[in-house]
Amino acid sequence: GPAWANSLFEDNAEFGLGLRLGYEQHLAEARRLLAQLAPAVGADLAAALLDADQSGEAGVAAQRDRVAVLKDRLSAIEGAAPRRLIGLADELVAKSFWIVGGDGWAYDIGFGGLDHVLGSSRNVNVLVLDTEVYSNTGGQASKATPRGAAAKFASSGKATPKKDLGAIARAYGDVYVAQIALGANEMQTVRTLMEAEAWTGPSLVVAYSTCIAHGIEMATSMSHQKFAVASGYWPLYRYHPSPAQGALPFQLDSKRPTLRLADFALTETRFAMLARSDPERARHLFALAQADVDERWHYYEQLASVERSVPTDSGGVEVPVADFEASEDLP
Repeated sequence: GPAWANSLFEDNAEFGLGLRLGYEQHLAEARRLLAQLAPAVGADLAAALLDADQSGEAGVAAQRDRVAVLKDRLSAIEGAAPRRLIGLADELVAKSFWIVGGDGWAYDIGFGGLDHVLGSSRNVNVLVLDTEVYSNTGGQASKATPRGAAAKFASSGKATPKKDLGAIARAYGDVYVAQIALGANEMQTVRTLMEAEAWTGPSLVVAYSTCIAHGIEMATSMSHQKFAVASGYWPLYRYHPSPAQGALPFQLDSKRPTLRLADFALTETRFAMLARSDPERARHLFALAQADVDERWHYYEQLASVERSVPTDSGGVEVPVADFEASEDLP
């Protein structure tokens, strides 16, 4: 079943990547030992274990059954190698790695480590629970805090726009990136998590997460997320990389905004308090925030028609070695 481990706040991404790398080392050793012991445990069993298709739940369950048989056979064989393989046999079953953290970590303190992981091409999944504020340390503003919201260190309303973490991740091209809101669209959330898990490279899923610092009735969290999406404040999308030529990896999953941003924002204390304390500044920041929403939606609509494919080795043109030899004409 699931296993959980904690790390230092700022080292979350590196910690999760380390677990993935450790698993890959154990898996490689298990496969080496299995190939070595194939005559002793049975060539058919060894081949089935090494070539197993574990892309689905049924395949993983079948592999667990084969591992149980393998352990039983290994227990009857003397030697250091069989004992070593018994300890590593469970690594032959596919593992899923999820790194979970908040926006203070992902956007700010741990962003360098997160960027390192997203650029690693390793098969890890990152889930960011975005409350748009430092929830567990008192409600300070973070780079995820949107323009116009009031928070500690931004009591007169944050003057700058929210950092687009997804855009940074999409720049790599081979990272699966998505934005979800469970209360707004359950099916899109489930589809996103399944696609992220199935993608063999890095995945980043940013989830809208309500918080007491937003100043809402928390019992309405799920329905409140519908208004966030309907106003364009939190667009839903998936960026699914593909090696296919002419691929359109970016897909908008939410409809065009049907509400003004203010209709949504003023239901939350973090926005409404500024409207009460400084109406003029609130009008100024809300106008800019609405422009942020409009411009982002315009950009996303264009992005949905942009072709982009992930380069692969298959089908490439061979370049003669001679082409890499230094020319005598070069200094």
